[in-house]
Amino acid sequence: MATYTVEFASGETIEVEDTDTILQRCIDEGIAQEYSCRVGMCLACTAKIVEGEVEQPAARGLTDEERGEYALTCMARPASDLVLDRGKYPPSIEGDATETVAAADD
Repeated sequence: MATYTVEFASGETIEVEDTDTILQRCIDEGIAQEYSCRVGMCLACTAKIVEGEVEQPAARGLTDEERGEYALTCMARPASDLVLDRGKYPPSIEGDATETVAAADD
């Protein structure tokens, strides 16, 4: 079992074992991390991976390409020390939100 440092762009830092999810450690440490479903589908807990790697085979809400750039903290387990920027969403989500707003305006 390995332990990795997870640093957030906001300045908070936690230690996460490779058997724990990043979200669970945030909850345990009292760090306000958004989440909803906790099963990798809603994407509320998304963070951009600035540095490092995660294992997240059950992150069904992300495309294969997005899995290397974004972490679903409810599913992601560190595979190295990390720097994450919380509240950053993949283009597929940003596009969906823009299309929904445009459709509502019509």
